Amino acid sequence: MDKELTSLHQKVDTLTEQMAFLTEQAAAQERRSREFEELKADLIPIGNQLVSLTIQELEEIGTEFELDDLLYLLKRVLRNTNLILAMMDRFESLMGIADEVELLGKQVFSTVVEEMDRLERAGTFKEGGELLRSVSDGETLADLNRALRAFKSEPESSPPSLISISREIAQPEARWGMSRLIKMLKALGTTRGED
Repeated sequence: MDKELTSLHQKVDTLTEQMAFLTEQAAAQERRSREFEELKADLIPIGNQLVSLTIQELEEIGTEFELDDLLYLLKRVLRNTNLILAMMDRFESLMGIADEVELLGKQVFSTVVEEMDRLERAGTFKEGGELLRSVSDGETLADLNRALRAFKSEPESSPPSLISISREIAQPEARWGMSRLIKMLKALGTTRGED
């Protein structure tokens, strides 16, 4: 009898364990069902709002939009997938080139700034400013203009004689011009000698 009682106790224990397992499973299933209902309750208003918004947007488009157009577009995209992928690859390559150009641009900018700084220390900009001020002086421009007109004037039919050149040199304007020319040549010679 003890054997039967022990066997009966084991079966009852096994049944109790199985009942506990089934109870846990039922509780878990009920919890999942409750969570699903809560999720459904949360998503239904969002879905309704999405549908309502979609309808409003499609009403704005009106008769301009047809489902056939969307299908046609989708087919074209699917047909041209390789082309789109190639275009994206090229765009990525272009972005790489843009990065390289940006890096190169920074290096060039840095080099230009260094060179401009060197020229500034050497006084090149100061000399250039002085040159521009002297050239923009009205008298200097007028002198240059007269000199260019005289240089471009039509030559005489026969070469001038030494006597006519001597008479021209005797004129006060020619002497003033020669004096200024000599001063300019001296200034150029002094600068050259300093190098």
